[in-house]
Amino acid sequence: MAAHSPVLSFSKIISPLWGGRAGNTLKVFGTTVINRRNKTLPTPPPAKYGGRHTVTLIPGDGIGPELLNHVREVFRFSCVPVDFEVVHVNSALESDDDMNNAITAIRRNGVALKGNIETKHTMPPSVKSRNNVLRTSLDLYANVMHCQSVPGVQTRHKNIDIMIIRENTEGEYSSLEHESVSGVVESLKIITRNNSLRIADYAFRLAREKGRRRVTAVHKANIMKLGDGLFLQCCREVASGYPDITFDSMIVDNTTMQLVSKPQQFDVMVMPNLYGNVVSNVCAGLVGGPGLVPGANYGHAYAVFETATRNTGKSIAGRNIANPTAMLLASCMMLDHLKLYDYASLIRNAILTTMNETRLHTADIGGQGTTSEVVQSIMRIIQSKAQLTAEF
Repeated sequence: MAAHSPVLSFSKIISPLWGGRAGNTLKVFGTTVINRRNKTLPTPPPAKYGGRHTVTLIPGDGIGPELLNHVREVFRFSCVPVDFEVVHVNSALESDDDMNNAITAIRRNGVALKGNIETKHTMPPSVKSRNNVLRTSLDLYANVMHCQSVPGVQTRHKNIDIMIIRENTEGEYSSLEHESVSGVVESLKIITRNNSLRIADYAFRLAREKGRRRVTAVHKANIMKLGDGLFLQCCREVASGYPDITFDSMIVDNTTMQLVSKPQQFDVMVMPNLYGNVVSNVCAGLVGGPGLVPGANYGHAYAVFETATRNTGKSIAGRNIANPTAMLLASCMMLDHLKLYDYASLIRNAILTTMNETRLHTADIGGQGTTSEVVQSIMRIIQSKAQLTAEF
């Protein structure tokens, strides 16, 4: 308990030192967004009596449970006023009971932190992806990923700073498939005007709020003239209302080539569901891999935070070698969303110090550190920062 005591007082005295970063840079994931009719979207759920928040925690599969245990460890050490309601979802079951319980818990709490839930290809076609069901049931229409170079990680490209906005509820992920005749399967891609306008407006508003200069729509309208043509048309329509932001478009296959050749040319990117999946994985690879980049899913009423690339990491589960950075940063985004900016800033700065100054890295980014060693380093830095502020 002695190690905890200096942390208890940091919320009152840390703002002058670290409060600015959360407000200027990564608070993007906790901003209030306004829809096209200028109605303010619901704010995050208020804290309960005593200033504490309840968050749904879904451990998921693979490395999810161990990484989320480390998040809880860091939160306890930092005295973060968050209580977790743990809901387990068994991906091996065909029943929807677990998933319904998780969705009910998120509706009750408003916010969730989750590991990826494995989608088994051997399951019957009637069993839909649990991750997809979660996003569509809660109408988490905007997936947001901020892909940024980390100075302490060696990569081919430097100075990458891309925001990816992915439509999260339709497209190829509509889960509408059928076998019309034996050996012929039709899989429906759904693009709607309302959802395309909604995600385009989200991207442009975010770009304006963050001082971004350019939005690129990614599409394949040269082939899918109706579906992707509608999406592109909606983006152009929204762009006309933002004369201060440059708008352009790029075909998805050219986009992937441009990303690996000169990623610095991109600023904010908006795209339908499947292209967002591909592009987000490419961008994560550009800055060091899936263990580094957090992600968020936003709707009008709910928010769910997870790693950006949604990998289960099943092959390295239980070996204490998984990179905890992405999940810890996702938890910081969650704290920003809950307006616990000081706690988010303290933990985030400790993570970045470990990455860039201590240079304690896991094997996926060329280091020899274990998951536990990285987390212990982060907590030591948190303790040292709390002791420093306690002296003022």
